[in-house]
Formats: sequence, structure tokens, C-alpha cells
Amino acid sequence: MILVTLLAILMGGGILAWIAGSFNKSAARWIALLALLIDLIIVIGQWVSAGGAVSMSGDGAWLSSVKYEWIPAFGISFHLAMDGISLVMTALTVFLGVLSVLVSWKKIDKSVGFFHFNVLWLLAGITGVFLAMDMMLFYFFWEIMLVPMYFVMVIWGHENSRYAGWKFFLFTQISGLMMLLSILGLYFYHGSQSGAYTFNYFDLLGSAPGGAGSFWLMAGFLIAFFVKLPAIPFHSWLPDAYAESPSAGSIMIAALMSKTAAYGLIRFVVPLFPDAAHAFAIPALIIGAASILYGAKLSYGQRNLKRLIAYSSLSHMGFILVGVFSFNVLAFQGVLMQMVAHGLSIAGLFIISEFIYERVGTLDLHQMGGFWEKMPNMGGFTLVFVMASLGLPGLANFVAEFLVLAGAWQFNIALAVLATLGLIVSVTYSLRILQKVFHQSRHKQEWNLPDFNPREWVVMGSLTIAIIWVGFFPQSVIEVAQPAFDNMDMITPAPDVRAGELNAKTFVLTKDMINEINKGGNPW
Repeated sequence: MILVTLLAILMGGGILAWIAGSFNKSAARWIALLALLIDLIIVIGQWVSAGGAVSMSGDGAWLSSVKYEWIPAFGISFHLAMDGISLVMTALTVFLGVLSVLVSWKKIDKSVGFFHFNVLWLLAGITGVFLAMDMMLFYFFWEIMLVPMYFVMVIWGHENSRYAGWKFFLFTQISGLMMLLSILGLYFYHGSQSGAYTFNYFDLLGSAPGGAGSFWLMAGFLIAFFVKLPAIPFHSWLPDAYAESPSAGSIMIAALMSKTAAYGLIRFVVPLFPDAAHAFAIPALIIGAASILYGAKLSYGQRNLKRLIAYSSLSHMGFILVGVFSFNVLAFQGVLMQMVAHGLSIAGLFIISEFIYERVGTLDLHQMGGFWEKMPNMGGFTLVFVMASLGLPGLANFVAEFLVLAGAWQFNIALAVLATLGLIVSVTYSLRILQKVFHQSRHKQEWNLPDFNPREWVVMGSLTIAIIWVGFFPQSVIEVAQPAFDNMDMITPAPDVRAGELNAKTFVLTKDMINEINKGGNPW
């Protein structure tokens, strides 16, 4: 029942916070924080237990699983399961959820109870996406994320939040319906072939039709995930949604909701449609590399601080596509690390942007400058997350991008080199944040610029410890998820993935390299 408990605490806490907010604003805040802290303790307990033996079931290596019949007449069940990948992403969700509540502690003063209800239900939807093993249940949680995020953006966002909210809603709703059509198509095809109509993930594995049918079913999933990730050309909703959301909204949409799409690519697209995914690999790598470079270009040209950070997120999400469609264990580990590293770094940058906005009332980079003199602590933390964004060794992003590019090199050298240029161009927009906000000539307007208070120290200190820890000890994340990768059929690609043939021998070498890296040795 531990997985049901995780969701019940979030949903029940959200309802209690809404009710309590009608009487006492502080009570709503404390209820939300307590619910998330309880979930965080539960997830830490699961993480500790994951270091031991992994229980084996007929579905593979899973840490925990629960299944109830929901609508048996249609083959729909309430099926949740957690493996190492799910565990890592659930831990990231509740950790950043705690920080989202702390960041909003003083900032949100309108409809406080309803705000925390939406935050907790949004986090419940994200957690459900990471745990659902029934395709209809997965779609249910996918849609649960949409409505609370819309309310958080529109009610508590900046001046153009209504426009941004509608744009976000339309993009995600339409793409989500396309995914639903693909789920239904897979359901009916499997039923027609086997006589058993079910939405169970494990039953649907290996049941996709061949040829064009498989590609079109995969396309529905791809569109939904490409929109939420986002990747070009489905990214136009991103700058408005990220920039106009309040601090908690920016954290959840950029650091968490985008990861549900990355998770969907790993968990559903490649395992359910292996042949179609292999055939689409080169276009996907091109889209990923283009997202890296185009996002960097747009980021450098922004005058609004949050829009600059938003486009940098587009750039970093390109590495997800490059890793997923490289089809080797090194790249998949890099994808997981990128999900964690980007979640931490983008959350830190958006939180800093909101702290600055609270002090100066603007996000215009041309009106800032010389802030290091008055806010050296904020400047120091900004330096850490800017360095993480550009991939400084010793921080989590470097490990993630190195693993992705090393895996991509094994698959397609030319596109791996193109994606590697992203490490160079990221320096330009990352350092621009430091230069414009903290080091350029001081603007003539005088602002009251208090440095960090204790609450802000806790938030930024926690993120800094996390991103440095993952940077120096990436094996603490990789080892938890490795059993899940070892038990997924997607690890070994088809022999004709590319002209150079990535074959079983290459895969064994890759596993040996990983083991050597985890021991601290030289894999080469």
C-alpha cells in the first residue's frame, strides 16, 4: 500500500489545505509542507531499501507494486509499480515539491488554501505518471496534471498569465488527446489479436503492429511527449508558460512536468514500439540536436530573465532526445541523470529569478546590474547554478551530458558532435545571467536589496547540496536505477540501427565500462 499512500497523502493533504485555508492561511501552508515531508520520508525509506536486494516479479525487477481491478469490463485496472527509475523521479518530485511550498511561503497571499490544493494535486498527478502501469491510468494522471497547473499559472501568475495559461492548456490538451487515441489503438489491436482487451502495460509490451501502423501509434505518444518536454517545433508555449508562472509553477512545469515526457519516452515509446523507435532514431536525434542549439540561440537573445531561463530549458531538454534515441545503456543512464540534474538546476535558476523579482519588481535584464555588492550570498548561489547549467565538472549536469554524449557517440558520431556544440554555446547564455544581473554597470535606480533570509538559505542550500552531491556521487542515482535498465528490453537495439551496427558486443563493452566507472576506474 505504500504507493497508494504516497498519492493519498498528497491528494488528502490538498483537500485539507483548501479547507484550512478558509480559516487560516498559515494552516494551509503547514498542512501542504507536512504532507510533502511525510512523502519525502517515505521515499527516502524506499531509496534506502532499494540498496538491498530487489524483489522479483513476473513483470521484472520492481521495488513495490499494487494492482486492483478498476473497470474490469474494459480491462482497466488501478495498477501502480515502482522500480529504480520511478523511485528516482518520485524522489525528485517530492523534494522539489517541498521547496515549491517554501518558496511560495510569503509570496502567495491570495486564495492560499486553493493554491496549495492545486500544488499538491499537481504533484500527485506527476507522481502518478511515474508510477502508473495501466495505460488508461497513466492517461488519467497525465490529465490530472493539466488543470491544477492551469489554475496555478492563471490565478497566481504574472501580468500575461491568462494568455500563457490558455496556450499551455490547448497545446497539452490537444497533444494529450492524440496520445489517448494511440492508447486506444494499441488496446483494440492487442484485443483483436489476442482476444484479451486490456490496458495493462506489461500485456501490451510486444503487441504493437508492424510497419506503418506501429509508427502512427507511436506518433500519438511522441507528439504528447514532444509538446510536454518540449522539443522543436512544439515549443512555442514554453516561454510564456515558464515566464508567466509564479515561482512554484515555474519549478513544477520546468523541473517536473517536462520530466514526465522524458520518462514517457523511456518507459512507453521505446519499449512499446521498438522497431518504429529505431526507424525514427535519426530524425529524433536531429530534432534533439536542433533543440539544443536553437534553444541556446533564443536564450542568449532574451531580455526577460525568466524567458532566458525558459529557453535554456529547451536547450537542455534536447539532450534527453539525443540520449533516448541512442539506444545504449550509457545514454539511458545519461538521460536519467539529465532528468535529475536539469530538475535541480532549472529549479534553482527559476527560484533565484523570483527572489530577484520580489526585490526589484522587474525581470528586465537591462534594468539590473551591480547586485553582487548588496546581495553577495545570492550572487554566490547564482554562480553555482549558472556553472551547473553550462556543465562545469563536479556538478550534476556535467555527468549527465557527458553520459548522453558518450552514448550518442556510439550510435551516430556526426550527430553526437553536433549535440556537443551545445556545451559550448551554453556558456554564452549562462554567463550572461551573471554579467547582466550581478556584474554589469549598476543601474541608476536604487532598490532595497536585502540578501537571503533564513527560509531562502534553506531552499537554496538544499538545492546546492543536492546538485553537488549528484555531481560527485552520480553512482548513488545510477545504481538505484540500473536494475530497471537491465530488465528493460529496450537496452539491446536492433542490429541494423545504423550502418556501423551497434551489436551485442558493443553492449557488453558498454556495461563493462559502466561498472568500471562506478568503481572509480578508467573505462578506456
